[in-house]
Amino acid sequence: MARFVALVNALIGIFLATLAWADALPTAKPEEVGLSSERLGRATQVLKSEAARGQYPGAVALVARKGKIAYFESVGQRDPSAGAPMSKDAIFRLYSMTKPFTSVAVMMLVEEGRLVLSDPVSKYLPQLANLQVSVPRFDPDTGKAVYALVPAERQMTIQDLLRHTSGLVYGGFTGHAQVKELYAKAGVDWRDVTPTEQLERLAKVPLAHQPGSAWEYSLSTDVLGRVVEAVSGTTLGKFLAERIFAPLKMTDTAFLVPKDKIGRLAQPFATDKATGKPIELLDVTSAQKNDAGGAGSAGTMGDYARFCQMLLNGGHLDGVRLLSRATVSHMTSDHLGDIKIAGTLARGYTFGLGFAIRKETGLNAVPGSAGEYTWGGAAGTGFWIDPKEQMVVILMTQNQPGPARGYDRQLFRQVVQQAVID
Repeated sequence: MARFVALVNALIGIFLATLAWADALPTAKPEEVGLSSERLGRATQVLKSEAARGQYPGAVALVARKGKIAYFESVGQRDPSAGAPMSKDAIFRLYSMTKPFTSVAVMMLVEEGRLVLSDPVSKYLPQLANLQVSVPRFDPDTGKAVYALVPAERQMTIQDLLRHTSGLVYGGFTGHAQVKELYAKAGVDWRDVTPTEQLERLAKVPLAHQPGSAWEYSLSTDVLGRVVEAVSGTTLGKFLAERIFAPLKMTDTAFLVPKDKIGRLAQPFATDKATGKPIELLDVTSAQKNDAGGAGSAGTMGDYARFCQMLLNGGHLDGVRLLSRATVSHMTSDHLGDIKIAGTLARGYTFGLGFAIRKETGLNAVPGSAGEYTWGGAAGTGFWIDPKEQMVVILMTQNQPGPARGYDRQLFRQVVQQAVID
């Protein structure tokens, strides 16, 4: 009897796990959509090899082409401390893969006429109206940089926030020494601050660049989240849940993982093998002080695949339209032109409204198509949407943020590209 009960429970578990990603997208055999089963097998072997050598505990990977999932695999462990195997319905901390959600939310408000991309941000967030800019110059007497504060030549706009040309930065990443120091002193961050505190602190520190003059990856998308809240009158989390996640049937994506789903949360190793220090990822099991539009959400592979396919389809999926084709085209076009790049942006890429956009089929070391758009998350997630190849590629892993996560994405991307055979 005990063995029968155990068998029934196991079957129920498999059934429930299947339901968790059954709504992801239709499926097809790889050859039906111009991919090689044999060559996709190389991707699985690479993932298994990387997990075996401790590059990450486990991974879930998906490739969809022409609207159908042709490859969906899980390898390694979901929770190395418990020895739990990775599952396809595992929930991952998305970090910066939250940014496209917030960017889409903003463009939905634009389509409704509630925002204009050229609007100054201060129209909705008055705290950010009179910012100064920290301008460095070389002092020949001391051989060091000295800084002067000058008024912003113009206010940052909604477009600046979307394309990271606002003059804001990430305090931990920027090379601007004075702004880095002032962010630290003022406590400017996306974690452990309320929306009000975040804006009050940003209002006290200077910008690192004149608005519109330079691209630097930044807290811009977090500020976009505050704009969404100001315009909609609700929290960013509620707006995303009601206007994006629910319509797209993204049932496991949120800023807070509820108690009944915590058992599916992908966990990192206890310590970083490179430094020996404990790994502490964002705690998505307790409510944060703010819904961080640039880094705060968690979700599953099946959910994110639906979001990506909506974009590839030109703003709609399964009879639900979130954006117009023209809006998606605008978001995935070059919005930098000759604007200076003051930070890390992959060679051959520019930036649109929420994503990095590939300008050339060449230049970058990883194969891909001009027009592809992409972004990743600090703990090891990444997505690529390739309109030319009609392909969505997503990788989700969980480990210490750092350069190794970029390597993981590049390696997986190149073994997926070699599987295209039509």
